[in-house]
Amino acid sequence: MREGHEGTGPGAITPDGCAVELYSRLPVGEEPDIVTAAVPAGAHILELGCGVGRITHPLLERGFAITAVDESAEMLDRVRGARTVCGPIEDLDLRETFDAVMLASFLVHAGDEEVRRGILRTCARHVAQDGCVLIQREGESYHTDLPRERVHPSGFTTRILSSEPAGDGVNSVRAEYVFPDATWTQTFRARPMNEEEFEEALAEAGLRVDRYLTEDRVWVRAVKR
Repeated sequence: MREGHEGTGPGAITPDGCAVELYSRLPVGEEPDIVTAAVPAGAHILELGCGVGRITHPLLERGFAITAVDESAEMLDRVRGARTVCGPIEDLDLRETFDAVMLASFLVHAGDEEVRRGILRTCARHVAQDGCVLIQREGESYHTDLPRERVHPSGFTTRILSSEPAGDGVNSVRAEYVFPDATWTQTFRARPMNEEEFEEALAEAGLRVDRYLTEDRVWVRAVKR
């Protein structure tokens, strides 16, 4: 288990506190549409932190080629139709480049600054010179106005219960997912970054923002500097 991370609930728990069975139940959101609009048709995408393939599978159905990376073998066991690689993102070096690299799930906000730097270096190392990196960042109010909850149409509730300072600009975040038949919790560390700090982190890795893809500026298309 990574330091400061913990998960509870039925089934396998990954090193960052994610529950495999929980992620197998989560519905697909708008991510496939965002990716499809931002990269060329049929692109080869390196998906970093693919989990059980919640985004992977819809992208495969749309004709993209996917290399899916996750540090959890239990997560990767649920992925079908993609090339899979098991290992920490921050250490990855496949010695090849891709049309697009995707970093979702707010992984750019890793609490450990060296892990964050390693993750962004991995993005820069694997994106083709004329390719792009698609990054999902936290919304501006992610760590405020808590607790908050969202009841999903499919019948489960997501709650962000708390976000408390853990030192060195890092917060300890606690989330809860309640289904009719099971409950999962996850505690993890996240480093809030405003837009300026985010863009500085990209620049350090040799990347720059090409454009923000969504009105809330959560999804970003970055390119090499």
